[in-house]
Amino acid sequence: MSRNAKSKAIVDTGRLNGPEKAAVVMLALGEEHTHIWEALDEEEIKEISQAMASLGTVSATVVEELLVEFVSGMSGSGAIMGSFEQTQRLLASFMAPEKVDNLMEEIRGPAGRTMWDKLGNVNEAVLANYLKNEYPQTVAVVLSKIKSDHAARVLTCLPEDFALECVQRMLRMEPVQRDILDKIEQTLRVEFMSNLARTSKRDSHELMADIFNNFDRQTEGRFIAALEERNRESAERIRALMFVFEDLSKLDPGGVQTLLRAVEKDQLGLALKGASDALREMFFSNMSERAAKIMREDMEGMGPVRLKDVDQAQMAMVQVAKDLAAKGEIMLAGAGGDDELIY
Repeated sequence: MSRNAKSKAIVDTGRLNGPEKAAVVMLALGEEHTHIWEALDEEEIKEISQAMASLGTVSATVVEELLVEFVSGMSGSGAIMGSFEQTQRLLASFMAPEKVDNLMEEIRGPAGRTMWDKLGNVNEAVLANYLKNEYPQTVAVVLSKIKSDHAARVLTCLPEDFALECVQRMLRMEPVQRDILDKIEQTLRVEFMSNLARTSKRDSHELMADIFNNFDRQTEGRFIAALEERNRESAERIRALMFVFEDLSKLDPGGVQTLLRAVEKDQLGLALKGASDALREMFFSNMSERAAKIMREDMEGMGPVRLKDVDQAQMAMVQVAKDLAAKGEIMLAGAGGDDELIY
């Protein structure tokens, strides 16, 4: 954009994008507040600086509106162009490390103003897995404090005898004393929520394993081989974290049948064309004899297929399996061979 195009004063905030608004605020704050720049990373500084350099004249009305917006934003979220990492860095500049960790764990955990709001946003299988080790009376209190539809889903995930005992406790339950409720909330916060937040913090190797999972077979092999030459430890860790098509062999029979119902038949046939004999037979053994016969015939009728198409079909099946696991409909064993469950 030419200099002349910027000579007219900006009189409408709607004409400004995010970096330009930030640039206006930073200019208005002036040199006395340059410490704010220290809270930004290099890419953010570059983006705001570029916007600032080509901003031109901004009317006093627009500056005032943006400063009001800025102050409102500060009171609501505490940051401009914020991110988890930036917030943690900013807090660390004036708060003790232990307090920062506790606060960030709270933020990283499920959304909600109160403890019961937060529990309402926890996957029912995850919550049930924790509650099954608690006293039935404690579970009864927790289930009475969350929404009824969520409580129903949690109950179905608990062992049947234990769930029935909790239901009976709920039927006989009298108003809970405030100090007991406070103790339950504190226990949930310390033992459950903090662990949940900690385990949800993604390791960089986990992120990279997800990226590698979406490579085609040749690209994945090329990157892993190159990484092994430079950092064998990281390559091995990524390989262990990856969940690949052959890991579907760890599904139990119920999980296989659930997956078969969710996958399109032509996609299944294409994926199985590139599967090992053992995995192929595992899927066939979980079909009816007639369905397995038809699938075999369909696969033979395909003739030669491109490796790229097989890879795409297998990746799609893995993604369907992960989606089902996230809903709690199936359980996937960790790719590293442990009994870890993915929810």
